[in-house]
Amino acid sequence: MSHRTFRFAPVILAAAILTAQPARAAESPFEGQLVRLAEILGSLHYLRNLCGETGQDWRGRMMQLLEAENPDDTRRDRFIASFNRGYRSFEGTYTTCTASAVAAINRYMREGEALTRDTASRFGN
Repeated sequence: MSHRTFRFAPVILAAAILTAQPARAAESPFEGQLVRLAEILGSLHYLRNLCGETGQDWRGRMMQLLEAENPDDTRRDRFIASFNRGYRSFEGTYTTCTASAVAAINRYMREGEALTRDTASRFGN
């Protein structure tokens, strides 16, 4: 599974590209994509650790997204709630790593990569 870990690294790059403003920005035109990305990161944080990855990599990526986006309190709460929703949705479903959990990991990795790529190409500088 570790060979896919770094393929998702463009998330942080895309967030940095998309949020070049130093001040807190109002809701952006790519808000929905960022909220969905936060949910994917939460899902991956739970599932990847369930299936043998140790550490806080996906939570760390969420923190980097928050730092890059620099949201006001309302938006920050929305991103965090989305991350937690992603985490809890699988926490209630999987207690052990199964073939279905691995399939979910792969599906979310692909979706996160596509979402990041699409958001960067549509809204990047």
